[in-house]
Amino acid sequence: MDLFRLPKFNRLYVFLSKNNLQQTKEKIMVCCPTRQRKEAVEQLIKNSTFDDDLSPSAQTRRNKKIVHIPGGVGHIGTNQPKIPVDGENPLRTRRIKSFLMGSCTVTNARFQEFINETGYITEAERLGDSLVFHSQLAPDFPPTQGIAVAPWWRVVVGANWLQINGPKSEEAWHPEYPVVHISWRDATAFAEWAGGRLPTEAEWEHAARGGQQDVRFPWGDKEPNDKDFFPCNIWQGRFPNENTGKDGYFGVAPSESFKSNKFGLYNMVGNVWEWTSEPFKVRSLKKVSADAHGYKKGYKLLKGGSFLCHASYCYRYRIAARTGNSPDTTTTHQGFRLVYDL
Repeated sequence: MDLFRLPKFNRLYVFLSKNNLQQTKEKIMVCCPTRQRKEAVEQLIKNSTFDDDLSPSAQTRRNKKIVHIPGGVGHIGTNQPKIPVDGENPLRTRRIKSFLMGSCTVTNARFQEFINETGYITEAERLGDSLVFHSQLAPDFPPTQGIAVAPWWRVVVGANWLQINGPKSEEAWHPEYPVVHISWRDATAFAEWAGGRLPTEAEWEHAARGGQQDVRFPWGDKEPNDKDFFPCNIWQGRFPNENTGKDGYFGVAPSESFKSNKFGLYNMVGNVWEWTSEPFKVRSLKKVSADAHGYKKGYKLLKGGSFLCHASYCYRYRIAARTGNSPDTTTTHQGFRLVYDL
């Protein structure tokens, strides 16, 4: 049963089924002060999205776990940038309309439904290879080509969303884990099938903050560490060769893991990078930014960082952090989640 929080009455839930409408109204009568009951019921009707109104195929395609993201003044960026060259600052605001968002990234199981219905072939499958982090390869894996500027990334023939670490790596595929080796084009194709879309940067940050303003992380400002505070799935140890896995994972974690933020969203930072709908642009006209990102024309924006991020190397598991990649790039640490318009 799908549910999400009403924006103004956060003890109440809207169930995406007309059969539960009366039950929810009764809950309002119990939970709300008398003067707020009428307004709450009206808001319930206004914000409900009923699966009964969708065709059977549309019901199947729609993300089964969605949360309501209340509109309002959204905060984007930060006044405390850690990688200014990426265009993290300044903090600015934008009016955001209410929308629905997947509580977690699209899973292998959800993507399998898409493949089964459409016969879609991902770009990694069509091109024949994808990028796998070096430690994810078996010790006896045949020699692979590395990326010059990041030799820990290996070009693996046969790696794709089903064979995550290359041929004969079926054991790495789990239905509840994020689908990876997904290009921006793959993600947009899935979104069209599912009746959703990729989020904008403003929507993504607004959702990740969970009602907070200039904070670094979905849970606040407390920094993860390598010892005793593991609120998300990132690297512990010395990148790129020593990962202690103290957060419980050496690679990706299940899409719905760790503690959700105040909007009910899981893994908004860490685990896998998430594609957005926007091109990667840096607002700064400074030469240092132009030199650093001049080759990224045509790249798409990703948010959230991944299980490979660490403060010593890629301190991008922060809400305001951002990166870009070409729309055909596929790796073991890139996934996506969808939003739905109300």
